[in-house]
Amino acid sequence: MGEALAVGPPSARLIDLTRLVSRVGRGQWTGIDRVEAAWLDRLLDEPVPLFALVRTNLGFVLLNRDGTQALAERLHGQVGWGPVGVLAQLSLKASRDRRRALSDLRRLALGRSSGRRLAAMLRRHLPAGTAWINLGHTNLARPVFEAVKALPGGRAHVLVHDVIPLKFSAWQDPRVLATFTQSMQNISDLADLVIYNSQATRADAAAALQRCGREPPMIVAPLGIAPARPDAAALAAGFPPERAYFVALGTMQPHKNTALLLDIWAHFAQALPEDDIPALLLIGARSPVNPAFNARLDASPLLDRHIFELSGLGDGAVAALVAGARALLMPSLHEGFGLPPGEALALGTPALVSDLPVFRETLGNNPIYVNVDDMYLWAEQILDLSRAEKIVRMAADGAAPKLPTWQEHFNLVLKVT
Repeated sequence: MGEALAVGPPSARLIDLTRLVSRVGRGQWTGIDRVEAAWLDRLLDEPVPLFALVRTNLGFVLLNRDGTQALAERLHGQVGWGPVGVLAQLSLKASRDRRRALSDLRRLALGRSSGRRLAAMLRRHLPAGTAWINLGHTNLARPVFEAVKALPGGRAHVLVHDVIPLKFSAWQDPRVLATFTQSMQNISDLADLVIYNSQATRADAAAALQRCGREPPMIVAPLGIAPARPDAAALAAGFPPERAYFVALGTMQPHKNTALLLDIWAHFAQALPEDDIPALLLIGARSPVNPAFNARLDASPLLDRHIFELSGLGDGAVAALVAGARALLMPSLHEGFGLPPGEALALGTPALVSDLPVFRETLGNNPIYVNVDDMYLWAEQILDLSRAEKIVRMAADGAAPKLPTWQEHFNLVLKVT
């Protein structure tokens, strides 16, 4: 279709926070998590009535604006989670923080329901013309769409970040791939609006949705780039390293191509004196669908000597490491948007990235682009930055790079959501 619906703000908004709640107790937020959090914060500032929906293993929870505000304070760490309730004790596989979150959800709830009673709960509490906004690639099951659409004038709006599970299906857990494939079919059949984070994502997703039978009305709205404030006090002893170092940020999934960095540092170990090898900080969790990489990292003699694996850091600590790095490295094979290089640039740190159309689209000429197939050119660029007498700052002349902002994003999307 290619165009967004020409409609005004809804009578109420229902933000889906299933993903953010599922991430409680699981370490630092991913890029998708931060996008959902940015929307949560913005919608709490909007005058349109706001509700939140969360799917848990105990059923669905509906929150009004006050409950949503209280949940946001807990998700941001401004307020601690409460005690574990009786029902949450049944979630034996969940962490203690997760069980505390489930307990607080029940205490904050405007309504609770099973999956079968979801439509009835929404009709009981939400006004006609409510828009459900799903931002996290989670809880996109057909019964949820149908429950929203059962509301008079109910709308379903979905943000699609990428279709990487479809483009790299051989690297996916079969269950994840099946769920994602079904989610795309549900979006095709029932979404009223699809929000894309880039034209590159739109091109990929449109083709997938057309194969499903229908591409819903859409809008392209680049994500805002707003890194956290660096907090060096939150870093563990020994970090950042005193020598030149580089960072790679994000879950180490196969499409991130972090294996190329292991190749480069293995090359450095053979070609350079020990004292000339820069440090590489891998900031993020390992991926269970990347076992060959995980085994290789475990076996590397460079681990904890020149390559350091860091996970579970807070946003301020991550920002401090990125701000002090010679460059952020992102040799991805594919991205839907790619927040880390933009956040590095915003902190004044160079970004060395693979030459992907989405980076050209969203970041312009600000990064250093290198062909992902040329390991030696990557190594040369890294060494050039490493050997510079001081860290090269992108905004040394006082002119910060022009990057997408959240205000620009919301100026586009809130007109139609």
